[in-house]
Amino acid sequence: MSEEYIPPKVWTWEAPNGGEFASINRPIAGATHDKALPIGKHPLQLYSLATPNGQKVTIMLEELLAAGHTGAEYDGWLIRIGDGDQFGSGFVEVNPNSKIPALMDHSVSPPLRVFESGSILLYLAEKFGAFLPKELAPRTQALNWLFWQMGAAPFLGGGFGHFFHYAPVKIKYAIDRYTMEVKRQLDVLDRHLAGNRFMAGAEYSIADMAIFPWYGRIATGGAYGDAATFLDGQSYKNVIRWNDEVAARPAVQRGLMVNRTSGDPSGQLWERHDASDFELRTQDKVEAGG
Repeated sequence: MSEEYIPPKVWTWEAPNGGEFASINRPIAGATHDKALPIGKHPLQLYSLATPNGQKVTIMLEELLAAGHTGAEYDGWLIRIGDGDQFGSGFVEVNPNSKIPALMDHSVSPPLRVFESGSILLYLAEKFGAFLPKELAPRTQALNWLFWQMGAAPFLGGGFGHFFHYAPVKIKYAIDRYTMEVKRQLDVLDRHLAGNRFMAGAEYSIADMAIFPWYGRIATGGAYGDAATFLDGQSYKNVIRWNDEVAARPAVQRGLMVNRTSGDPSGQLWERHDASDFELRTQDKVEAGG
């Protein structure tokens, strides 16, 4: 058994511990280097990476465009968090918390920054009057579940995902603690979806877009190695049914590709500046020397 850690009276930052993100983690905020952000031709400028939090917003934007909201055209710029792009001065100006995704809306004057994925979803839903029910009861349910996701997912990603998949040392106590919580959360979803087609009821909304990349993905094998087997993801039948319906939407499939740099090359679109970009995958650009 390893020696028990006794916390000091005052914690001090030591050398990186060798974990997956040790090179970019630090206990202070602010920029580490000067780097302006690019600005494309569209009103909405998104700076992101295809993590679950990033995918929420690209799914929303692609759904808006599919629904005919031409004002939702956007440039999707790649932020490589492993390289520390989120600590560039331009990015920190958009999101002082240095987390993706971050959005600049140039359709208003002065341009407006929007950060935190849930805030971006709500901002876009209200801006375009879409994917958020108008009636009080279903609207409230959509917002309930949107904010549930924002509060619950850190236990999944920063808790379970970190200790199960990324941590340099496997700690039984930590894995057991977060596995228990993630399975409880999946059961919360499964029970709710037993009587509801979507999170807010009959209407597809930003609540589904927020929850799908995290919980649909973890239950079906799209995150953290063999976590779906470890969690017995397929036993959450209602979550699986809902996941499959959401995943079949063409706009969702496009949204999952934007700013994606891992996995099957045919499913990657490193940057998105026009709808036609989906016709030329990143794989084709690489093979063409682009």
